Amino acid sequence: MPLVAGIDSSTQSCKVVVRDAGTGVLVRQGRAPHPDGTEVDPRAWWDALLAAVAAAGGLADVAAVAVGGQQHGMVCLDAAGEIVRPALLWNDTRSADAGRELIAEAGGGEAGRRFWAEATGSVPVASFTATKLRWLARHEPANADRVAAVCLPHDWLTWRLAGAPGLAALRTDRGDASGTGYWSPRTGDYRLDLLERAFGRQVAVPAVLGPAEPAGQLHPAALAGAGPAGDVLLGPGTGDNAAAALGVGAGPGDVVVSVGTSGTVFAVADTPAADPAGAVAGFADATGRFLPLVCTLNAARVLDAAAALLRVGLDELSELALAAPPGADGLVMVPYLEGERTPDRPTATGSLHGLTLGSSTPAHLARAAVEGMLCALADGLDALTAQGATARRIILVGGGARSAAVRRIAPQVFGRPVVVPPSGEYVADGAARQAAWVVLGGAEPPPWTIGHPEEYAGEPVPAVRERYARSRELVVDRLDPAADG
Repeated sequence: MPLVAGIDSSTQSCKVVVRDAGTGVLVRQGRAPHPDGTEVDPRAWWDALLAAVAAAGGLADVAAVAVGGQQHGMVCLDAAGEIVRPALLWNDTRSADAGRELIAEAGGGEAGRRFWAEATGSVPVASFTATKLRWLARHEPANADRVAAVCLPHDWLTWRLAGAPGLAALRTDRGDASGTGYWSPRTGDYRLDLLERAFGRQVAVPAVLGPAEPAGQLHPAALAGAGPAGDVLLGPGTGDNAAAALGVGAGPGDVVVSVGTSGTVFAVADTPAADPAGAVAGFADATGRFLPLVCTLNAARVLDAAAALLRVGLDELSELALAAPPGADGLVMVPYLEGERTPDRPTATGSLHGLTLGSSTPAHLARAAVEGMLCALADGLDALTAQGATARRIILVGGGARSAAVRRIAPQVFGRPVVVPPSGEYVADGAARQAAWVVLGGAEPPPWTIGHPEEYAGEPVPAVRERYARSRELVVDRLDPAADG
């Protein structure tokens, strides 16, 4: 069987895996870091991709490559294909007001939210590309005037792998297009009228490909001599969550909970979602189906922050959390440390509630941090099931899933069995599986089985979520430092 490569260009790093197209067996892999920040020059992603490919031993022997990338990021190009300004990433919240403006312009309140949900599957928030375009038009008109095309991080990287052959050659897929705010999962078409409403005029956008439709061929010079000698197909790529669903083989009744930089809760569905409340984003997936999804801004970094506060490592934080009783004797952490996307509270702050002399211990704080992070994700699970998703078990992935405390406490919070696949690069694996689909053909992606998951079960503890629900209504917004004089 031929070899294929999957690339995960995430917020924090670029990962490359090379796998057997027929079996999914891992042959080799590499990675390289990305710079921090909520706006990044896309050329840093390209440099990291080159470094990760080199660390993986090059791609001279692969038959196809596909890219899974962080969703929503705004990459603006001028008429010559040059980058206009650093990309605004999904976690940049400066366009929150733009989201509210777009809802107000569509009728405001429930009517405005319903309009956007029915038109694009999602209600505008700061994460989406459409709101970032509105921000650009409002705050950087000179840069906005230069924009000839807008695309997403994975689109831009695929285009670069093809040799950047002109703006007309930009390509994307349903999964990533569905997170822009100007493409409809229900109809499968762009809503260019909504792009124009957001930006003030129309610009070029990538063509949307089918799940296994090639996006072109890898340009011989794209990887600076490290690439293949023969023809190599480029998969359409997709957004990171759709790629992760492919990577873990999520099926009916499975809900994937990813504990990474962001927290995501999503399920593969046969029908599109449209939640006017805005909690559930009605995305498409990478197989021709749909991917209703809830995203939180605060996930694994909540554990990092708690560990830093207690001056311990993550393993010790986990041990401390498991040493405290379920519910942490009433201590509750609401983990809105970076504002929050779901619920839409971009300026909210984190908070602790129920602190007593008895709960003033490192173990109780560690437990509250883990439970608070999981409760925020469980709120997302509730929103999904309210939209009709079936949740028989939870597939727990992401860096935060390596925590023993997260694995063992999750069934108590979610109230369902939890399975944890073997540690891996699920987004890159999903991109590789898509690349294999492009090479091998067929109506569905190849049926890879990668390792055996660990299973966790436990009795739910309703009091944990009940206390959290009361406490989350008490959070306050970030104060303006200038107001303190």
